[in-house]
Amino acid sequence: MNNTTLTHSLRFIFLVFIQVLVLRQMTVGWGDFNYVHVMIYPLFILLLPIRIPDPLLIFLGFLLGMAVDFFYTSYGVHASATVFLAFIRPIALKILTPRGGYNINHSPNIKNYGFIWFLIYSSSLLFFHFLFYFIVSVFTHVYWLEIVLRTISSFTVSFIMILLYVKIFNPRD
Repeated sequence: MNNTTLTHSLRFIFLVFIQVLVLRQMTVGWGDFNYVHVMIYPLFILLLPIRIPDPLLIFLGFLLGMAVDFFYTSYGVHASATVFLAFIRPIALKILTPRGGYNINHSPNIKNYGFIWFLIYSSSLLFFHFLFYFIVSVFTHVYWLEIVLRTISSFTVSFIMILLYVKIFNPRD
C-alpha cells in the first residue's frame, strides 16, 4: 500500500466517522425551518486523484454512501447520491480543465489548481450532490420548494464546513 492509498483510506475513515458521530447529531435551524443537513463526506470523492478509473470511482462512491447509510439507516439514499457524484465528477473535470491540462498524478485540490478553480469545482459538484440527494429522499415533485430550500441551505453550511476542513487539514494528495 503506497502513501497515496493510505492517505485516501484514512480520509475515508475520518470523514465517515466525523459525518456519523458529529455531524449527524448536529441540528442547524430554527423553529420549523430544520432544513439544514451538514454533509462533508462527499469531499472524499472530490479529492480522489484524477487518474482513478471511473469504475473504481463509482465503486468507492457506492462504498462511501453505503457506509453513511448504514449509520443513518437511510436505505441507499446517500449511496445513490455519492454514486451520482462519482458519475458526474469526470464530466466536471473535463469541463473545468485548466489551460495547461491536468497532471494525472495530482488530486484536484487548492494546492495543485488554485483556490478559484477548487471553489468552482467543489461547489458545483457539491450542489448537484445535494440536489440529487434531496430529490431522491423526497421522491416526488410535490415538494419542489422544500427540495430547493433544503438544497440551498444544506449546501451553504456544508460548503463552509468543507472549506474549513480543507483549510485546517490542507489535503495535498
